[in-house]
Amino acid sequence: MNTTFFTIKELTEAVGGGITPRMVRHYHKLGLLPQPVRSPSNYRLYTEKDVIRLQRIMALKQQGFQLNHIRQILEVEPQLDTNPNLIAQLQQQYRAVIQQIAQLRQTASALEGLLGRDRHCQIIQAEVLAQLKLIEVETQAGLDSLDKFWQGLDAAVHTHSETFTESLHHLLPDLSQRSEIEQHLISQLVLACGDVSLVSFIRISQGAIAASRTALAAGCEIMVDIPTIAAALDQTRLVHLGSQVKILIDNPHINTVTEAEQEFWQHQEWRAKLQQVSEGCILIIGYTPSVLLEACTLIQKQKIQPSLVIGMPIGFSHAPAAKRQLMQQNIPFITIEGTIGGGLLAATALNSLVESLIDKPDCHCYLNKCL
Repeated sequence: MNTTFFTIKELTEAVGGGITPRMVRHYHKLGLLPQPVRSPSNYRLYTEKDVIRLQRIMALKQQGFQLNHIRQILEVEPQLDTNPNLIAQLQQQYRAVIQQIAQLRQTASALEGLLGRDRHCQIIQAEVLAQLKLIEVETQAGLDSLDKFWQGLDAAVHTHSETFTESLHHLLPDLSQRSEIEQHLISQLVLACGDVSLVSFIRISQGAIAASRTALAAGCEIMVDIPTIAAALDQTRLVHLGSQVKILIDNPHINTVTEAEQEFWQHQEWRAKLQQVSEGCILIIGYTPSVLLEACTLIQKQKIQPSLVIGMPIGFSHAPAAKRQLMQQNIPFITIEGTIGGGLLAATALNSLVESLIDKPDCHCYLNKCL
């Protein structure tokens, strides 16, 4: 049987994703790719097996794995028992990444302290920026003077209420390609958690805004996973629209993610109740990953047909998996990738949509961006 061989250029073209011959040669040196056979003219020759391995390397790299761990992952043979040494090394990498995030978060906080100022604070802000250039920090006295600069800047907040929209304007990334309603929704989610980096993880499917406005204007049912979310919804505006809020896990003693998850698994009645949600409802899941996983299964089997799913459960394995499944469904959704979520964010998403519908019922910027 003849084997098809690729030159290094043909290998990179087959893999794609921005891979270059120089990167391939670097992966050889690191042991990520085995050394290829050579042609009589001493050219590197690669097989389909090399293409597949390089594709795996690129996929793992895109997921954020470091090259030394990619090599170890690819070398581990599939088995029931996880390699404990590899797990320990990945844990070490995770701790290092978390430390880097903490350091970046500290830097971001310092920048937010300067940039997240409204017009009333800008004069003091300018003075602080000027003095920061001259500060000496070799001594404790220098550090004390720096603290006094921040205290002076912070003193300005006692003279007026904060103008959140103006503060956010200096911090948010460019959202001009988003519709006016999406911009408002994203801003409200950021304000709900105080983390501007959340913007990078918010996912709003095409048609989600239109679907939400149509459903809410028709007075659709709102189904939430636990009572905590129902308490955070804007009941006054929902009553005005004619929407009724129902609770899936209707147990007043359920307040945490752990309790909600255990309750859903231990009592079959909640699964049965999920199958009975009304067609065209808005389904809000802010705590329980298993509820979102089950909802995705029911949607895929066409047993339930919500008009919109706001899926923002919290969790470290099931929640990210559930959100990925949600994004694969042929249904409008709003979610936050990864582990971040919670009832407050889920409720904030709906409240923002309701507010936009009532305040701007004739706005069509989500169909054709407002100028």
